[in-house]
Amino acid sequence: MTKAEIGLIGLGVMGSGLALNIAEKGYPVAVYNRTSARTGAFFGSAGELRGNIVPCASLRELVAQIRPPRPVLLMVQAGKAVDEQIRGLREFLAEGDMIVDGGNANFRDTMRRFDELEGSGITFIGMGVSGGAVGARHGPSIMVGGSREAWRRVEPILTAIAARYRGEPCSAWLGEGGAGHFVKTIHNGIEYADMQMIAEIYGILRDGFTMPAAAIGALFAKWNGGPLDSYLVEITAEVLATADPKSGKPLVDMILDRAGQKGTGRWAAIEAQMMGVPATAIEAAVAARSLSAEKGLRGRAAAAYGGRAAPAAGPPDDAFIDDLEMALFAGKIAAYAQGFTVMEEASCEFRWDLPMATIARIWRAGCIIRSQFLDALARARDTDPDAEHLLLTRDFAAMMGKAHPSLRRVVAHAALAGLPVPALSAALGYFDAFRQARGTANLIQAQRDFFGAHGFERVDGEGLHHGPWTPQEQAQG
Repeated sequence: MTKAEIGLIGLGVMGSGLALNIAEKGYPVAVYNRTSARTGAFFGSAGELRGNIVPCASLRELVAQIRPPRPVLLMVQAGKAVDEQIRGLREFLAEGDMIVDGGNANFRDTMRRFDELEGSGITFIGMGVSGGAVGARHGPSIMVGGSREAWRRVEPILTAIAARYRGEPCSAWLGEGGAGHFVKTIHNGIEYADMQMIAEIYGILRDGFTMPAAAIGALFAKWNGGPLDSYLVEITAEVLATADPKSGKPLVDMILDRAGQKGTGRWAAIEAQMMGVPATAIEAAVAARSLSAEKGLRGRAAAAYGGRAAPAAGPPDDAFIDDLEMALFAGKIAAYAQGFTVMEEASCEFRWDLPMATIARIWRAGCIIRSQFLDALARARDTDPDAEHLLLTRDFAAMMGKAHPSLRRVVAHAALAGLPVPALSAALGYFDAFRQARGTANLIQAQRDFFGAHGFERVDGEGLHHGPWTPQEQAQG
């Protein structure tokens, strides 16, 4: 029997999709699941692709079925399950073999696993995969971190199964160690912000103008033909147009307003804070999900404080509709700018040399945040490679200059109407602080020196200074 080119452990939704994708692209794949019944069910449902699938009953059999050097792809739950599979595989893998973690791992866990495998002869790869179940089956965006040598062994397979944007594969080696999983973490943080801002625009229309879901969906469908052209805007239109077969009402109206999260958005916000990089739109989106989970508390607060202002008497006018579109675009720009700044800082801190334009390119198809916007982002990084910040590139300065007045009007409208727009507000606050040549941190430095003698710098000289804050110090001064 022909040896498999790769092994795959974990036949959940994502693992099954990737295994079928690999087999469909002509690469024999050996598969194993801890529950043997799932392995049998998967193989039985694989149809004509079964000729490229080797079902295995044990880790020993899985490893034996793969051509050396053997890559084994883990598609199991992040955390302890990954460590358990690594321990199990080490008994059977040989020098030069590699373990590829394709789950949503914390990149710090990935770096720890690199260290633990050092000297064992087994190579490790941390691989971010975006695109959900459909992407896994038909072409995801793939972000690889690890050694170049390990990448070369799996590159043909990963390139073959990745999504394509105008013929270019959305798969790339991004750097050593945890680079791939870090980039996927920031991808998910941007995704949180993007989704939250879309929801905020929806909320303004639903609660501020009593617009029905189908009408809001029609607006998002229209916007998807302009600068907001993206997967998330596209599916938002489809979601809002979907009726509940049970009640006949819009399905979105029947869904509890309590959003879940699996941790990657929090990790993005935490890493940004640890590196001292402002990522306020991402942080606001994470906080909004956490607050959404407090359903009972929010209900009691609504009763205690009363509701928002009464909805407008009629539908929004065309000018405000245009403002909503451009406000969402401006918020999107700010969120991406923050995410890419976090990645740039991490690239320096961990010596990864992350290729920013390449990251934007491999996100253009397959992944959840894919959009035409990313093509512009990649071009901006190519044409203005020395720009200190995405918002200082020529193209993005022009786009934000046009869009931010709409963001200002929408946030002001929402604030006066009592409509929560935390991520859009955070994006506006970030932008205004970003473009303020002299901010207000001078007062904060004065306060810090007053109570803690931390010192401050002066505008008219170098060195660290202290203020004469008490009458006694003033008398001495």
